[in-house]
Amino acid sequence: MLPSTRIEPRSEFGMIPLLSVVVPFYNVEPYLTECLKSLAAQTLEDIEVILVDDGSVDGSRRVAEDFAARDARFVLVGQRNLGPGPARNQGIRQARGAYLAFADGDDVVPPGAYEVLTGSLAETGSDLACGAVRRLVDGELEESVLHEKVFRRPKLCTHITDKQVLIRDRTVWNKVYRRDFWERHGLSFPSGIYEDVPVAMQAHVLATSVDMVGDVVYHWRKRDEEGTSITQRRRELSNLNERLAAIRSVRAFLDERAPELLDGFDSLVLEKDIIFLFQAMEGCVERREEPGPLLDLGRAWLAELSPHVLATAPSLRRLELHLLRRGLLAELRAVREFRRGRNDVTRVVPRGRRATGWYGDYPFFRNRRLRIPDEVFDARDEIKLIAEVEACERAEAGYRLRVHVSFHRVDRRVAKVSLWLSDGRRRVPLEVKRKGRHGFVAVADAGRLEGGTWRLGVRAELRGLVFKGWCRDGDSSATWRISVPGRSRTGMDIPQ
Repeated sequence: MLPSTRIEPRSEFGMIPLLSVVVPFYNVEPYLTECLKSLAAQTLEDIEVILVDDGSVDGSRRVAEDFAARDARFVLVGQRNLGPGPARNQGIRQARGAYLAFADGDDVVPPGAYEVLTGSLAETGSDLACGAVRRLVDGELEESVLHEKVFRRPKLCTHITDKQVLIRDRTVWNKVYRRDFWERHGLSFPSGIYEDVPVAMQAHVLATSVDMVGDVVYHWRKRDEEGTSITQRRRELSNLNERLAAIRSVRAFLDERAPELLDGFDSLVLEKDIIFLFQAMEGCVERREEPGPLLDLGRAWLAELSPHVLATAPSLRRLELHLLRRGLLAELRAVREFRRGRNDVTRVVPRGRRATGWYGDYPFFRNRRLRIPDEVFDARDEIKLIAEVEACERAEAGYRLRVHVSFHRVDRRVAKVSLWLSDGRRRVPLEVKRKGRHGFVAVADAGRLEGGTWRLGVRAELRGLVFKGWCRDGDSSATWRISVPGRSRTGMDIPQ
């Protein structure tokens, strides 16, 4: 069969399907059957699946032909190997559905995913709907670190400029799009390895509204060979150049259409994408290769990003960037090994007698040979107050609160703590006694509290630093609250 041959679906009524799912595939024979079974098992049955063979040379095409022969909803087309972007474009040209979705041939789609996504669009009228993702690792599902912060709080009829966490949602396959929206804006995948990121960002910005559903709608497989061939490709100079081209494409689009999103996108590049650049540089040191071209590329990456984002990156990342700029790759490798070897979060420690500074406890701090400026290590802004109510118990005078107060990344005793209850109008100070290294006990006099809801405020001092905030519930992590009945000043509802 020629690669361009189309196997037409044997539709009994010839009706237009509600949803078209485009599945490009290239040499994924070990995984394709599971992917296609998951599509065939969708609770939304009114779909067509456009399978695009991108010039596979293994048995993938035979798997696809078998599904197309057995299920009239599956359609097979082919092309020479042009990459996933052109393959998706080919599938879109064949698609007939009112809605459009994408899946990769080595991944899995949960049974109710498309029913949830299309149902949300039918209800709200939004242009696209997106949902949570899990990684499929050795048959087990794990959190997707790329998506983990995105779908914690689902919201319908929103937009990326309002929910800027969507800047992290840069994949195309955990979504369903309205077909007329896609065509109206002329969306199309470019060639290259990172073809989906520019399109995902364009769609988010161009959409009138977006639905964020809380359901897991996609299982993204971590392939067995990812530790060898795929990872090695990510470290190749040509691959890194393509990644930079995708970054430039997205930044140019955002600069024109949504400049308020640029800092968020740059921060994500510094968090996720730059890791592959660092890995390439570590490999360069291991193989004792000439680092010139790679260093030039690394500096080109940094030249693309916002100076503000670079300056306000976490201190350990700033140290890595400083070493990159100076071409100190052996030292960069040592810092990367230090990062990987941490069993917990690296400490932030005080330095200085008169004016105390707080710095990350990293390699090369005040190294006489390297003379790295202290501000590179400055981690003052990374210190966070941790204040949790561990228990609220009845006491003779009212109620006894047990509170934990400490600082994230700081292994030191809190110098001074003040606690108070507030209902938004009144503030009732509490007497505080220390119990242990980070424990404190305070007694609330029920007679001083009027009816209503009260929160527990905290002020903590730590060697030149002062923090204020609200205590959280030690069990739920939500802001701790206590309810006082309005009819009596002698009783309170104790949180269970």
